[in-house]
Amino acid sequence: MDDTTPEFRRMMRSRFAALEPAERVRMCAEMFETARRIVEASLPEGLGLEERRYRICRRFYGELADRAFGRRVP
Repeated sequence: MDDTTPEFRRMMRSRFAALEPAERVRMCAEMFETARRIVEASLPEGLGLEERRYRICRRFYGELADRAFGRRVP
């Protein structure tokens, strides 16, 4: 879905382009950290560390996580 007007997209692109590269990286890192926290909060309690890591990775990277963790998809 794309509900953003072309004018607003241009304005946002211009604002992001005006930022220092380090500031853009910081913003992206903060957004990723927020997304990770949301995913973590959605996981059931009582999972072990390895299972928590797997499920977080699976949420972000899909089936690639299965390969990374050596799991087979049924």
